[in-house]
Amino acid sequence: MEQRDNMICIVGPTASGKTALSVRLAQALGGEIVSFDSMQVYRRMDIGTAKPTPEERCGVPHHMLDVADPAENYSVSRYVQEADACVQDILSRGKPVILVGGTGLYIDSLIAGRQFAPLPQTGRREALERRAAEEGAQPLLDELRAVDPERAARLSVSDVKRIVRALEIWQETGRTMTDFDRESRAIPPRYRPLWLGLHFPERAQLYARIDLRVELMYAQGLAQEVRALLDSGVPDRATSLQAIGYKQVVQALEEGLPPEAALGTIQQATRRYAKRQMTWFRANPAVQWLDASAGADEIFRAALQKAADFDSGI
Repeated sequence: MEQRDNMICIVGPTASGKTALSVRLAQALGGEIVSFDSMQVYRRMDIGTAKPTPEERCGVPHHMLDVADPAENYSVSRYVQEADACVQDILSRGKPVILVGGTGLYIDSLIAGRQFAPLPQTGRREALERRAAEEGAQPLLDELRAVDPERAARLSVSDVKRIVRALEIWQETGRTMTDFDRESRAIPPRYRPLWLGLHFPERAQLYARIDLRVELMYAQGLAQEVRALLDSGVPDRATSLQAIGYKQVVQALEEGLPPEAALGTIQQATRRYAKRQMTWFRANPAVQWLDASAGADEIFRAALQKAADFDSGI
């Protein structure tokens, strides 16, 4: 029989009800929750990331929330290292791990146990970043295409951070990011969890929930949260402030517009992001999909049954 780990991964688009389901499952199974949301790792970014409040957590231990300062440049490699330590600790105490979030790269890298190229502090990255600022990203992308055409083909000129990263790896190691990725994928997955996905048969239902959530974020003080981050010294070009919601409010403020002027743009960007999330997660054949338009109790019962089947090896 295939070896299975005492882990459940709950995936799906933003605003699909993943948080509520994860808490109910954790309560029922005596588990703990590990987030794989690339923006909920940041402290003081609660409203715009839809971070679960203490009340919503219902006393269930949550991990990988508020582990980084908004001025930091958090990375998937750091996430895997820190999240894996949480997972190992929970499993060592005989408890199930409930992984929940919407950042596909983070969860796939964690489950795979993906290895990342080293990050020496030699100044090459800073030099590349200066070049990108002065010359634009196109010359750097052209250089990358000459040494790692496969990686370059997956990037656009707007992906400055990834272009710099790929060139840095080449300069530091003499090997391409494609080489490192290929080696990592050849290694058997570190974990074998139960994958559960939430989806809406009618996309309009999801989009309506997204639009409502953004309106609620404004009512809860999204604009004030963004202003507080800027006033505390977080650079407006920090990775954290490139998140949907924050980026649009920052732009509105820079243009002298009221923060509310960005509401429609945030809703549209979130809908597009949800579509990309579904494309990513549907590529995983292990995901067992649940109808997110059903009642909360029905979704919970279905998830609990799949967990029982998984545990019994069915």
